[in-house]
Amino acid sequence: MSAREDILRRVRTALGDGGGPVPVPREYRRRAALSRRDVVALFGERVADSRAAVRHVGADELVTAMAAMLWAREAKGIAVPADLPPGWLGGLEGVRALTDVPALDPAVLAESDGVVTGCSLAIAETGTVVLDGGRAQGRRELTLIPRHHLCVVHADQIVGTVPEAVARLDPYRPLTWISGPPDGRGLEVLVVED
Repeated sequence: MSAREDILRRVRTALGDGGGPVPVPREYRRRAALSRRDVVALFGERVADSRAAVRHVGADELVTAMAAMLWAREAKGIAVPADLPPGWLGGLEGVRALTDVPALDPAVLAESDGVVTGCSLAIAETGTVVLDGGRAQGRRELTLIPRHHLCVVHADQIVGTVPEAVARLDPYRPLTWISGPPDGRGLEVLVVED
């Protein structure tokens, strides 16, 4: 008997009754609906579990928290999308913002100390931030090249589950799903609770 035949025999045996279809249970795990506060808290826990830093702030603390996080990294120059709300950078003394208009050269992006963006939405269940190139998010290259990413997530942008996220996203937009920082890179998330 060849190795291929042996493997197929084992598969057929495991499936039982000559390899016929195996019933697949369709009773998926259902979670009770979480309150808005619980969804936001779960997102923070999952982000922290993925080796990313997370900080919850009020809307009036956003600028100060952002400045503190960038100063802690000793950032001197950061890349930002052209449509980043100007107020977000109001407290960044000593940190130069390189606006991505016209598109910054990849070498300039690589030399920047990081990038600051918003997001399209975030998923509590997985601790994932999703960018779609919309307002305050910039183009994909802007968020993938710099070594550090500071992402602002408003509490009302956080959904509980992946199916909820998929239902809200436009599949024709360039989607970037970020679940924790890639090796050698940093991710910090500022959750703004209005």
